Amino acid sequence: MISNQTTEKRFGIRMTLPEGDPRRGEHLLGPDWEAYRWFATAEDRDRRLADMKQQHPYYQRGERPSVRCEPVDR
Repeated sequence: MISNQTTEKRFGIRMTLPEGDPRRGEHLLGPDWEAYRWFATAEDRDRRLADMKQQHPYYQRGERPSVRCEPVDR
């Protein structure tokens, strides 16, 4: 049975752009851009983080997105 109480999502992935990334320009995402994705368990977060590090299907072989991803907890 699912509880009516909302489970706090404590385990996250912080995404940032490296210095020199063209999307950090002031008319795009900005120099301080960051985004978070939150998960209920560390296992869910770690599984998603591993997926994010694999070859993206729309990139050419060997290309990697420039977004940096790191695990965080709140």
